[in-house]
Amino acid sequence: MPLTTVDPQPALVVIDVQSGIVGMATQPHAAADVVARSASLAEAFRAQGHPVVLVRVIGTPAGRTDANPDGGGRTIPAEGAVLVPELGEGIVVTKRTRGAFTGTDLHDRLQETGVTQVFLTGIATAAGVEETGREAFAHGYHVVVVEDACADRTAERHAYAVDHVLPTLAQVTTTAEVLAAL
Repeated sequence: MPLTTVDPQPALVVIDVQSGIVGMATQPHAAADVVARSASLAEAFRAQGHPVVLVRVIGTPAGRTDANPDGGGRTIPAEGAVLVPELGEGIVVTKRTRGAFTGTDLHDRLQETGVTQVFLTGIATAAGVEETGREAFAHGYHVVVVEDACADRTAERHAYAVDHVLPTLAQVTTTAEVLAAL
């Protein structure tokens, strides 16, 4: 899980670290640890003058799935969409899908600041983080996933994404490696 390069203009993208999600039981890293590591990364990115993007989800798409066979989107109550204060200030992106690029102005905002590399953290690894990573890769960004600043509902889902999916579109590293590289 080595980090090879930090581009001259990277951005940290923190995904779905909000009040309605951080209360869930997460594995293999506790949500509190994801919050703390994401906050320390945000502080380090800001100190270097790099953008910090805070993504919040306010709903889900309406499509039918095995988990939701009747379909129909779901709206997250406003109190559940509040970003945790530990993250501080940043560019706020609001989404209604798993990925942070679809249906938002995230790509345009990153392009305005010359970003070429995105570092991803958040909950859940195999949902919002993975989908945002896929979208970022498709847009041509160099993608880095900070494994110990991500978590999911089960350790198995997290491990599958980290071991099998994310390495095909990102470098997977740790908070300590990113902080040392900045």
